[in-house]
Amino acid sequence: MMKVDWLVIGAGFTGAVLAERIATQLGKKVLIVDRRNHIGGNAYDYYDEQGVLVHKYGPHIFHTNSRKVWEYLSQFTEWRPYFHQVLAVVDGKKIPIPFNLNSLYNLFPPRYAGILERALIDNYGYGTKVPILKLLENTEGELRFLANYIYEKVFYNYTLKQWGLKPEDLDESVTARVPVHISRDDRYFQDRYQGVPKHGYAALFQRMLYNPNIKILLNTDFREIEDAVGFNRVIFTGPIDEYFNYLHGPLQYRSLRFESVNLEVEWHQEVGTVNYPNEYDYTRITEQKRLTGQNIHRTTLIFEYPQAHEPGKNEPYYPIPRSENQERFLLYAEEAKKLKNTVLFAGRLADYKYYNMDQAVARALQISEEIAYG
Repeated sequence: MMKVDWLVIGAGFTGAVLAERIATQLGKKVLIVDRRNHIGGNAYDYYDEQGVLVHKYGPHIFHTNSRKVWEYLSQFTEWRPYFHQVLAVVDGKKIPIPFNLNSLYNLFPPRYAGILERALIDNYGYGTKVPILKLLENTEGELRFLANYIYEKVFYNYTLKQWGLKPEDLDESVTARVPVHISRDDRYFQDRYQGVPKHGYAALFQRMLYNPNIKILLNTDFREIEDAVGFNRVIFTGPIDEYFNYLHGPLQYRSLRFESVNLEVEWHQEVGTVNYPNEYDYTRITEQKRLTGQNIHRTTLIFEYPQAHEPGKNEPYYPIPRSENQERFLLYAEEAKKLKNTVLFAGRLADYKYYNMDQAVARALQISEEIAYG
């Protein structure tokens, strides 16, 4: 029987960071188990047949305001500085997303765009970010028109496709992630640190987990080996409802399907990602080479199709933030407490929270410190 100090279930950012910290800082033996055939979780990337480095599960641009998180990951990778830009097709025109002052002038005649710009600045101030549901609180005048326009043309159908729900049926935090930005900054993120790993995420994870105290077992469900491995404590990063065999019923997640298209052209679109809120079944197309900066005369596009999550049939990607789902999650959180820290739950699926990558890393670092000093 293999014996380790810690069994870590899931090789994404949360599981990998915790495994690395426990192995290097505490000198403990760790076994990582993942049912996929690779490490890296949803950040995993690979070179396709054209030699393009592809993010298998959709575009992953690392961005953070945390110096601690950035410096921690910089131990395992050099960075390609990269500022992601997104366009959306609205009324047949491509406009910057998040919706900003440049979007106004792309859509409306210059004089009317100027009126709307002045109204936004007078009411909210230049440089502010206004969630669409807050903008909709305007009840009259030009801002009422603009709020309704942005809601209907940018948010409503995109949210229906992405989540299967209307914006107002989700927690406000969802639409607040992409607010109206009263500025001319066309970058999708404004964080202090932004980029993609120079040699890819897979290489980052390989360096992070290269340690004699860490063993990795892929293509394996942890239930298959839990009786064959001796361990003291567990870190579980998968769906918390699955761990407890759906004792309180299944939590709701949203899934995705990706289609890859290879083209014998140098470039296909102007920016990394183009959103299609109102047309087609897919939500967005990402041109991978825009992210990686590779200099090859071919390109790869990834089409993203949201879909309902079916346990056992497709992957859960996003917890669906609604009050009834949070109530059910709290029942599982109570079950977790009964385990008295013999099993720690962490990560987007285990915490049932919509983490960005830097938030997942920060949480893992915090937990590792609690383990070390607790």
